[in-house]
Amino acid sequence: MAHAANQWYHTSSHGTVLIQIAANPDSTIREIADALSLTRRSVWGIIGDLRQRGMLNVRKNGRRHHYTVNLDAPFLHPSVTGYTLGDVMGGFARR
Repeated sequence: MAHAANQWYHTSSHGTVLIQIAANPDSTIREIADALSLTRRSVWGIIGDLRQRGMLNVRKNGRRHHYTVNLDAPFLHPSVTGYTLGDVMGGFARR
């Protein structure tokens, strides 16, 4: 357990959800939550935040929502002002 306590990541939960969706478009909330070891409720809240900022495109087909990253949206960090999500994470979306 001590080893796990020393782990850290380059991105926040919001960033990891964006990366997961970019790499796996049309993932369900459950698939995203399972892949990132987050609760579905947490993922739903993060997706709501990302939608409000225009970072995700959402299309509904029946009862299912399909999510894709809006690569034209601005990357929201002061150190990379002027860059889009596509500039920063386009490689994930091309996989």
